[in-house]
Amino acid sequence: MGRKASIKRKTAETDIAMTLNLDGSGKAKVDTGVGFLDHMLTGFARHGYFDLEAVAKGDLQVDAHHTVEDCGIVLGSVILKALGDKAGISRYGSFILPMDEALVLCAVDLCGRPYFSMEASLKGQFVGDMDTQLVKEFFYAISYSAGMNLHIKVLSGENDHHIVEAMFKAFSKALDQAVSMDERCKGVPSTKGILG
Repeated sequence: MGRKASIKRKTAETDIAMTLNLDGSGKAKVDTGVGFLDHMLTGFARHGYFDLEAVAKGDLQVDAHHTVEDCGIVLGSVILKALGDKAGISRYGSFILPMDEALVLCAVDLCGRPYFSMEASLKGQFVGDMDTQLVKEFFYAISYSAGMNLHIKVLSGENDHHIVEAMFKAFSKALDQAVSMDERCKGVPSTKGILG
């Protein structure tokens, strides 16, 4: 059946519904109103073998900020909910992903304590229809709503599209490792007995 969760979040700025299956096959059905974000979330699902359904309606007449940030909040929340008590998970994951000239490192710890670090320099104001400043907001929102220690570091790259896409794919692969079940792990992978 898989570790699956659904969340709906409605505010005066956005209305978002998201369903995530951590044990999926990489299927995605995404419509956020922000084309570049749709492309990134589709790649996230495909390369992490997550099944993701996401529909968002936001105040895009203002800009994409609220939509992108709130999608990050909901994605982090649905990851946390799908993980349940976290018993038996690997907890840690890391990946270095190449995409053409771009090379991005991502490391994840599903420890229950949020921390976010991103080292990246993006040159343009936009990638597609999304403000490049929103990349950091999106991952920050995931980290804090999921209680996740998340590090993203761009090791090299020139093209903003390649760099950002490599970030999303590296995150996907690192998260796939972290949520994977380890049959050697009995209970929660922590000497404290809890993750949080």
